[in-house]
Amino acid sequence: MSAVFDIIVGLMLIIGALFSLVASVGVLRLKDVYMRMHAASKAGTLGSGVMLLALAVYAGELSVVTRAIAGVVFFLLTAPISAHLLAKAAYAVGYRPCADTKIDELKAAMRPKN
Repeated sequence: MSAVFDIIVGLMLIIGALFSLVASVGVLRLKDVYMRMHAASKAGTLGSGVMLLALAVYAGELSVVTRAIAGVVFFLLTAPISAHLLAKAAYAVGYRPCADTKIDELKAAMRPKN
């Protein structure tokens, strides 16, 4: 049964590392701050979460499992909120989406009210 757990942990680590790699390539290659932030927050969170769950499966101790699950929950709660706030702040100071963005719903919402 130990070999099965080792294979599961190995696959989870590979999947998590691939998602983290996709996040880092997205940060380097995408066109504007909003696309880069999306790649970093979504794929990075998923990659980190899967690797923390692999740690929980590998350790098997209750204290390690609870800390790993707490880390996953922390990632899931903080990454989307921080990405949203950073994107809204970037838009407010003048960073506009690239030309590939077809719909800009914040243009009307962020217009100064006189």
